[in-house]
Amino acid sequence: MSSHGLSIDYPTPITYPKAEILSEHTTRIPFKLIDNLIVIEAELLDQKGNFIIDTGSESLILNKVHFKSYKPHFGTNKETSGVIDVIDNPLEKRLREFIIKDITIEDKNSDVIDLSHIETSKKIHLLGIIGFDILKDYEVFIDMYLNQITLSRVNSEGKKLDPREYLEKIIDTVDFKLKNHTIVLEATVNNHKLKFGLDTGAEYNQLNKNTSKKILEYFYPSKRLMLIGASGRKIEVMAGKLYRVKLSDKIYFAPMHTMLTNLNQMNDAFGTSLDGILGYEFFRQQRTIINYKKEKLYFVKFPLIKQ
Repeated sequence: MSSHGLSIDYPTPITYPKAEILSEHTTRIPFKLIDNLIVIEAELLDQKGNFIIDTGSESLILNKVHFKSYKPHFGTNKETSGVIDVIDNPLEKRLREFIIKDITIEDKNSDVIDLSHIETSKKIHLLGIIGFDILKDYEVFIDMYLNQITLSRVNSEGKKLDPREYLEKIIDTVDFKLKNHTIVLEATVNNHKLKFGLDTGAEYNQLNKNTSKKILEYFYPSKRLMLIGASGRKIEVMAGKLYRVKLSDKIYFAPMHTMLTNLNQMNDAFGTSLDGILGYEFFRQQRTIINYKKEKLYFVKFPLIKQ
């Protein structure tokens, strides 16, 4: 069985007909979009099910509902955080192995949390959430145009172990800063500088409601939404569209669905000072490759559609 750079003796190769193994270091995985969340199929501890790809999560999070019989080796005071709230003292467990299609990952930490409210609201069988601790070892190509994610293993300097180039043309790149596990991008709204976190788990973009009035002039509210945090707590937020967002002179965005939230608690938990979060709306407009080791984003050209 291909383990993409990890040597492991596994008695029965696990294959999935939808997986496309490009090389021993690279695999392409189809995903479903469920309410703007990227969801892939994976197997863990003899269970097959759905996992959300969430660059905003630090570690692998398991749904306590489906892993009740697995006792953690020890407790921890580690914190897991989301836009709404901080979850105290999740149970931590060391996994023997974790299979995403034909990639096998060993010895990763996980947090065990009750995610039943996400299962209920999204109407899916959810085993967990895949975060930074797993994704950081790969160059991650998130392609909303083809609904697929390509994982290509990199070395400690961020160089792909697969020497082949992407078939798609890379048209631009920007640098980011990795603050703990958070991707921090510098952007502008009508030439006013802001810092955004990049988060595939954000169904809407978020803008700190305490940001400058000069920025808020370009947020056009339209409705109120109920936001549910990882612990199930609900808050009401204002949603609308944010205009004139640019990463550079060449990389700019059409108006993006955005909600006003209080990011102070998340900033405190992650040690960041973010003005907002860019999520699904960002990836919908830019086919994006994330290289954590190099701290770079690469943007891939959309194909020309013939009429």
